[in-house]
Amino acid sequence: MNFMSSLDPHQHTIKKPVSMRGIGLHSGRAVNLTIKPAEVDTGIRFVRSDVAAPAIPASMRLVVDTRLATTIARDETAVATTEHLLAALSGMNIDNALIELDGPEVPIMDGSAGPFVHLLRKADRRRQKGVRRVLRITDEIAVRDGGKEIRVLPGDGLKITCEIDFDHELIRRQRFSIELSPRKFAAEIAMARTFGFMEDVEKLQENGFALGGSLENAVVMDQGGVLNPEGLRFRDEFVRHKILDIVGDLALLGCPVLGHVIASRSGHRQHLLLMQEIARRPECWELVELESRGATRRGQEAASPASLLMPILAPSSLAGDSCPA
Repeated sequence: MNFMSSLDPHQHTIKKPVSMRGIGLHSGRAVNLTIKPAEVDTGIRFVRSDVAAPAIPASMRLVVDTRLATTIARDETAVATTEHLLAALSGMNIDNALIELDGPEVPIMDGSAGPFVHLLRKADRRRQKGVRRVLRITDEIAVRDGGKEIRVLPGDGLKITCEIDFDHELIRRQRFSIELSPRKFAAEIAMARTFGFMEDVEKLQENGFALGGSLENAVVMDQGGVLNPEGLRFRDEFVRHKILDIVGDLALLGCPVLGHVIASRSGHRQHLLLMQEIARRPECWELVELESRGATRRGQEAASPASLLMPILAPSSLAGDSCPA
């Protein structure tokens, strides 16, 4: 079935507030998080209830750190480790929501997007009157960063193909490809957990990072194999989690993407570089509005697709030294 004819053309929020409590992976602090309904065209916004500060839109323009997770900030107020929650919201087609939390980091829960998907299902989706706008790729956009690469090609729907290559007997080279829908995201991607190596975790904790990390919220390996007593959830859980990260990071574009994303050994930094390259290449995409009979480009009397999306995507000083290596 054609993706654009099957995707609901309306924006969605949730029907009621839902809450959870967990530990921040890097801060080690307990965090209370509540997801609330939001009005049409609000997008996803974070509010820190523990500080007096304005809401932080989930926007690639506000990314300030990509070293261990994706952190966004407005003025002096930041929210870290946004990618798993944003992946759940994007993967389940939630366009508008307000995220309240009383700490600097989204709780890691079990290291996947699964608990957030479960929470969203409890909240239930509510269709809104606003029309969903989608970024349709019309020409290839690519980023090469050292030995890492990520590109997006034209496509009818959001397809992600990811390949990873680690010098560990359990991982080696893994490749996975999926045409995303809420059902497929929940069944095949959402439950894949973040992962790391024991020696790296120990070094991070010695330097004040991953203070909340444990076998309850990550797949941890040593040279002998997986240390988690329950083992893996998927044989190729590692590459599936990388796709989860791509979905969560690309949610910072502010609208769904129609295209085929192909990633090779990419991480949060490369995902941001791709979004910035999309912003710089408006001739390679167009903004469309979904209708019941398919996707149609906005009428000629409206602003051009580039001008419609540039307030979301416009490059800023974040393309420079605010994007850590």
